[in-house]
Amino acid sequence: MADLTPQDMAAKLLASSFERSTPSAAALTDPIADTPMVVTLDQLRPYDHDPRVTRNPAYEDIKASIRGRGLDAPPAITRRPGEPHYIIRNGGNTRLAILRELWSETKDERFFRIPCLFRPWPQRGEVVMLTGHLAENELRGGLSFIERALGVEKAREFYEQECGQALSQSELARRLTADGFPLPQSHISRMQDAVHYLLPAIPNLLYGGLGRHQVERLSVLRKASERTWERRALSLNLSVEFATLFQDVLAQFDTQPDNFSPQRVQDELVGQMAELLRADYDTLSLEIDDSESRQRALTSDPAPPQAARSAGPAASAPAPSLQPSTAPSVRSPREPSASGMPSVGEAAPAGSTPAARPKDAPHDDGQGNDGQRDERLQAHIVSSAPTTDRLQSIQRMVADQMGDKLPDFEADALRAIPVQAGGLYPITDVWYIEPGLDAPDRLRVHIVQFAREIAEEAGVAEQVKPSDSSIGFDCMAPPAARTMPLFARAVLALLHSLCAASQPALGVDRARLAEDLTPLLCGGGAHPRLSDVGLVKLFRLLRLARRLLDLESGATSSDSGHGA
Repeated sequence: MADLTPQDMAAKLLASSFERSTPSAAALTDPIADTPMVVTLDQLRPYDHDPRVTRNPAYEDIKASIRGRGLDAPPAITRRPGEPHYIIRNGGNTRLAILRELWSETKDERFFRIPCLFRPWPQRGEVVMLTGHLAENELRGGLSFIERALGVEKAREFYEQECGQALSQSELARRLTADGFPLPQSHISRMQDAVHYLLPAIPNLLYGGLGRHQVERLSVLRKASERTWERRALSLNLSVEFATLFQDVLAQFDTQPDNFSPQRVQDELVGQMAELLRADYDTLSLEIDDSESRQRALTSDPAPPQAARSAGPAASAPAPSLQPSTAPSVRSPREPSASGMPSVGEAAPAGSTPAARPKDAPHDDGQGNDGQRDERLQAHIVSSAPTTDRLQSIQRMVADQMGDKLPDFEADALRAIPVQAGGLYPITDVWYIEPGLDAPDRLRVHIVQFAREIAEEAGVAEQVKPSDSSIGFDCMAPPAARTMPLFARAVLALLHSLCAASQPALGVDRARLAEDLTPLLCGGGAHPRLSDVGLVKLFRLLRLARRLLDLESGATSSDSGHGA
């Protein structure tokens, strides 16, 4: 008998005799490793938390392809413990719906018996499944903004069930990134606004595909209008709350996205506010426009510095003023401008005029001194921290109003030796602690993030867990400490020594830390040294940990001040 080829073996494994539909097969436990199998449509169910709730735009094209060619990429399946049916593991609900249609139309067995790859139910089941579907849908056909937002809200529920506590937006962003669906914290904020404030009023519009920029426009309008309402309503006895007014106005525009105009919403909202507040329409519109401009400038996503520089002089514009605009409106009440956007109070575009050069900085004398200055600046950047000149200008103006002094990287780099390192919390000054960060709970959030990013270099990030005690994190015992690479063991021992005041032994030899510390920080040993970025993050972690311990012990010494 001739030897079986791999193709012959696969065909036999997928033959009907290997289907898991017989009584004896039903009594068996699920495989503990990835296993090819054939299942029938009546054994398979769609994933019930799939973020896609509207029809895939490519549905008909996918159906035509499956009708003609069959399944090029059979879906991966799994099964919850104790349940009788299999479910789609990640990204395949559309294909399953199409197979059901084709089976109903043709009764062709190839649409009823489906070769699949069974994958065991993951340890962190629901959240791994949901993030897998989010990522797969994003790659294959894209989700509408509201579908993505609802999926992220469901993921938050699973994460909070998993850890037993409420999550901040930044922690949710970190966990989503770790599970393969990276999402900036600013996007999560907009998604929550859309779910809580917009979806009840305009479900058809959102499910019809209203995009992120229009959602952001409505969110900014709501916040700006609410601030104006609260300020003016203090002296009035009103029976209407702003939340109700906003919902009622917005619900009038629940149409298809092609016919939607945010400016019409603003005109109608300002008109009704003017009547209720007994205020002049134009004055109220100017106040809201000016407040919108500030909100948009402060919350817009910063672009990388390289992008701002590459825009050139044509993209530069003065930074927006924080003073209210007093120019009269040239637009009649409820009449949109030609562009469909507010005619006054707009924020300046990214790439605005650079900050003034410090007086002791080299000037351009036509002989390349600016090139030397840029070279010196670049020498102090470990990894880029995205920002824009406009955002820096606004931060400086806000700091001036609050009596704070922000570090100026470009100015300080020519007098001292600051470093810049990117990451979830970019570092531009190892020592300075912003007033908004100077609280124990906020410090712990930053400390554990830096610890994770340092541990990630050695592949032991999973061993670092957040903690409400100590300096903000604990180190968990690795499953096989003795077989860990030297570098991983040294990094984990270093982090454990920082947070181990009340922890039991970790399983790594901390006595070797004295021997490993020099090669770990300086190099020259048997294992790699910590990268420059990792070293900067370690310095920052130590600075924040010292401040945290000072705050909790009530220290008032001169060297514990956050601005020292």
